Amino acid sequence: MNQRITHSGVVDSVEDGCVHVRIVQTSACAACKVASYCNASESKEKMIDVFCDSVAEYKIGQQVTVSTSGQVAAKALLWAFGVPFVLLMVVLVLVLLLTGNEGWAALGALVALVPYYIILWLLRDKMREQLAFRIE
Repeated sequence: MNQRITHSGVVDSVEDGCVHVRIVQTSACAACKVASYCNASESKEKMIDVFCDSVAEYKIGQQVTVSTSGQVAAKALLWAFGVPFVLLMVVLVLVLLLTGNEGWAALGALVALVPYYIILWLLRDKMREQLAFRIE
């Protein structure tokens, strides 16, 4: 996972210590020659926050390239989808084994996600440092 993930974008706004970059994320088939005739092609605009010390060198409307490593992307996927899925399944099975009631097991599994997401929210600044984009 040494690959770099890069996106071209435009600086949307510049704040104290943060550059907001607007990127257009396209599906793989959006670049196809017949994409205009196909319903499968799609593209979305997304905002990326890039935290850096040298925000004065960026101007609104400037073309930039933002990048991150494949390892950072894998970490983000793990924290966003992997850990909650495992937590959900473990609590579901444990409550089902303890109570034998599927309703309580489902409710317990969903309620178990609340503290997880609260912890993620409390650690958001620390995670922002580890899961960051850079401007090239």
